[in-house]
Amino acid sequence: MDNFPPPNKRLGQNFLIDPNIVRKIVALAELGPNDHVLEIGPGRGILTEALSHAANRVTAVEVDPRLHAYLETRQAEFPNVELVCEDALAYPVESLPTGTVVVANLPYYISTPLLFRLLDQRGRFPRMVLMLQAEVADRLVAKPGGSDYGVLSVMAQYAADITKAFKVSAQCFRPRPEVASAVVLLRAKEHSRLSPQEEVSFRSLVKAAFAHRRKTLVNSLKDEGYDQKLVTDALVSINLSPTARAEILSVAQFIELTRLIPVSKI
Repeated sequence: MDNFPPPNKRLGQNFLIDPNIVRKIVALAELGPNDHVLEIGPGRGILTEALSHAANRVTAVEVDPRLHAYLETRQAEFPNVELVCEDALAYPVESLPTGTVVVANLPYYISTPLLFRLLDQRGRFPRMVLMLQAEVADRLVAKPGGSDYGVLSVMAQYAADITKAFKVSAQCFRPRPEVASAVVLLRAKEHSRLSPQEEVSFRSLVKAAFAHRRKTLVNSLKDEGYDQKLVTDALVSINLSPTARAEILSVAQFIELTRLIPVSKI
């Protein structure tokens, strides 16, 4: 089976070759015979084949036309897989059925925007099993107070319960990546604590809070156009010092802050 298209460096392609890791990923996804799966970046199809056996249907979205063409030559091996040649950032994920499980070895160069896109559709995707760069996985599960904790941590933890399941050695890929990898499990939270309008404010607030990490939260938000007195009063009312920095606030405290700062002032 050496007729694979060569890896495309520009697309950051590192192909999973370890069947044990494939088994662990599929087990973590807890797939049933009626499940629909979205796979992003099927590559050479090692995970696609396993998913096709474990689930009812698989939609596999591959941006590389050469890999898509290669997978089409193997279509007979997985007849319940729909092969889509498209950029996952543009693919209409809202067309997938509610309850679809996402299982993906995310292309590292677009992992963060893809994560946000998938989390925006969390009502459709109850759980996601994602292979990511280890440092992104660390940011996803980071707790307040550390250097890994930031916008991604807060936004992802607001939307989902996240577990860092296991690390994946560089030896499990060809070519070997220069960065470490890890697999995370995200279970979407069923109930949002903010309204859709408040969520827009929440996202703006969190991004502004971390825009100037070395500054106090009050000053960082002031630089991003927020009213200094409003922010100071809001912090005091939730028992936080006006000199607090963004990285010490929990997700719950960011939610409280969003409710205390009127939308019209943002």
